[in-house]
Amino acid sequence: MSLLSALEGATLPSAYKEMSIEEMEQRVRGIKNQLGKRLFILGHHYQKDEVYQFADAVGDSLQLAQIASTNREAEFIVFCGVHFMAETANILASPSQTVILPDMRAGCSMADMANIEQTERAWDHLTDLFGDTMIPLTYVNSTAAIKAFVGEHGGATVTSSNAASIVKWAFTQKERIVFLPDQHLGRNTAFDLGIPLEHMAIWDPIQNELLFDGQLEDVKVILWKGHCSVHENFTVHNVQEIRKTAPDMNIIVHPECTREVVALSDYAGSTKYIIETIANAPAGSKWAIGTEMNLVKRIISQYPNKEIVSLNPFMCPCLTMNRIDLPHLLWALDSIVEGNPINTIRVSQDIAIGALKALNKMLEVK
Repeated sequence: MSLLSALEGATLPSAYKEMSIEEMEQRVRGIKNQLGKRLFILGHHYQKDEVYQFADAVGDSLQLAQIASTNREAEFIVFCGVHFMAETANILASPSQTVILPDMRAGCSMADMANIEQTERAWDHLTDLFGDTMIPLTYVNSTAAIKAFVGEHGGATVTSSNAASIVKWAFTQKERIVFLPDQHLGRNTAFDLGIPLEHMAIWDPIQNELLFDGQLEDVKVILWKGHCSVHENFTVHNVQEIRKTAPDMNIIVHPECTREVVALSDYAGSTKYIIETIANAPAGSKWAIGTEMNLVKRIISQYPNKEIVSLNPFMCPCLTMNRIDLPHLLWALDSIVEGNPINTIRVSQDIAIGALKALNKMLEVK
């Protein structure tokens, strides 16, 4: 396995469930002061505020990858995100640094939609069809093993912030790209770069088949049949409701949404793009945001002079990201102080070497 825990399967001790919020917050602050620069807490924008408030650096997946690749001072990196992010941090960190995920149950349903066995089988099948004309790309929302496969085959990782740049680069390398595991980000990015939808095929890893109606020589993009369970819940109906009830409201969505939703929206871009667009918008402007609810709520609280709503009023936060909470954060920090860190992330060296190739390629491409 590429992701290992010192105490895999360990559950939160009951004592943490009995503490008040005030006590836990006070103890987290105390440990941060005690450990000083030996400790570095990273927080993804989708985290709960109870955790987000303690992060030493926050960002989207690209920003956090860049931060993890440059910080060499901290002895312990506590990653408040999900497992693929912690894996990435471990790959980019120095051997002397320990990466901790406060709750090992914090996974990603999208990353789970592509495993290495499926990917190797797909590559063999597609090579039979297309020969040596393909280069693989993988969204960072993927396992270290998938990143390693992509790296060993000359490809790169991508984030929603740099997908266009990486896809452009990939087409200078090969005639076709295979995009894992999020079909929507791949489709939206390729479409924006001028590739017609009729030149995009879908690989179904469950049925182990290529879904395409035209001539094979016309295929330019092969999209893995995966998706984000949060962003796929923003629908055309949601857009139509906003247009009907608030026609003067701007609609901005994440490119993990479906092509149909992105096409009907006013703006589409990464988490960083969404945050910056709202921040730079004039007072009094109106926005419906199609992304994760914790982030939407935070943006609403930050800009009371703007009218902001979720594009889907019934949207829930990312459930796996929400596994990281204040009790688990404190538990992780206590374990460091006690000299027995829990939930440490270790990517095996053979996988890390290939994954680092893909990550470094992403960080190199401008």
